Amino acid sequence: MSVQRAFWEHRTYPGDLSQLRQVRQDLATDLAGFPDDAVQTLVLCASELFANACKYTASGQENGQVLRTLCLRRGRLLRLGFTDDGGSGRVPQIPTERTATEWDEAEGQRGLLMVQELSTAWGYSLTCPWADLGTSTWALIPLPDGTAPPPDLRPYIFTR
Repeated sequence: MSVQRAFWEHRTYPGDLSQLRQVRQDLATDLAGFPDDAVQTLVLCASELFANACKYTASGQENGQVLRTLCLRRGRLLRLGFTDDGGSGRVPQIPTERTATEWDEAEGQRGLLMVQELSTAWGYSLTCPWADLGTSTWALIPLPDGTAPPPDLRPYIFTR
């Protein structure tokens, strides 16, 4: 019988873009045995969500941190999340007030658009709605049709 719900132990990273390599490696390690397409999609989404936390929030400042969460839902949806330290004064969103020319000339701020296209859904929740103390941004990535989680998957996975 396969596991329908599994939780990986949370991982915490310094809020520095130099940590992206470690974030990617940890995801590949944690998802060993899962379909390569799903893992690669998660790694791309992780890169964008982690980078946003570092660039646009207090996580990217001295002693800042980013918390990664990962779980499997209903045996077929991987949910990846990153929680930042807050301090941005805004919420994650895809810019909508751009002309076609402005989109063509934009060098950045396309990450959430990519996450939206690669995932079944994405969103965010404020850790403390009454104060700017952190935002958890997440994406749902389905396993390819006809595939199942690894047979030896446990309900709770210790990562370190």
